[in-house]
Amino acid sequence: MVVEVNTRVFLIHGANGSPGENWFPWLGEKLTSLGIEVIAPQFPIGEKQTLDNWLNLFDQYLPIVDRNTVFVAHSLGPAFVLSLLEAAKTRVRACFFVAPFVGELGIREFDSINSTFTNKSFDWGAIRRNCGAFYVYSSDDDPYVRLEKGEFLTDRLGARMKVIEGAGHFNRSSSYTIFPELLSDISRELGL
Repeated sequence: MVVEVNTRVFLIHGANGSPGENWFPWLGEKLTSLGIEVIAPQFPIGEKQTLDNWLNLFDQYLPIVDRNTVFVAHSLGPAFVLSLLEAAKTRVRACFFVAPFVGELGIREFDSINSTFTNKSFDWGAIRRNCGAFYVYSSDDDPYVRLEKGEFLTDRLGARMKVIEGAGHFNRSSSYTIFPELLSDISRELGL
């Protein structure tokens, strides 16, 4: 079945990442084959990886974010999407957050580059109002993001949470180059 409405999925990578890594290329191909427009921006990384720089890059896409928009974000990506939702002018359809977190991880090298995204207060009410459904995927053995981080966000967002055993950080080094369960949940949310 092919989607008939103008469904658009944004794939948001994590810290010092890219849209060409992990399961993003596979998911993008699968969604495109269903008639869904997929946009996977490359955000600034390294010293230029700040919330303001990511927001500035995303400004070009704001005019096309609407009620048929879905965000799929990994690792640091969900914290970025939370900031987008706080200020959103329209409600989006759904967000799928993989290995999400806010606050510090307790890993100095990551906490220093993530701080502008994650060490802030969030307007949870506005965020919930601006998204129809939240899904959280956490692993029981993620070497970076403790399970409690996903549980915290699940509680704040009223999300549906799935704990996946042995998924690590849902990245290539954890053998996550495909993610069928995520595709299945997105398809279900879109009524496919």
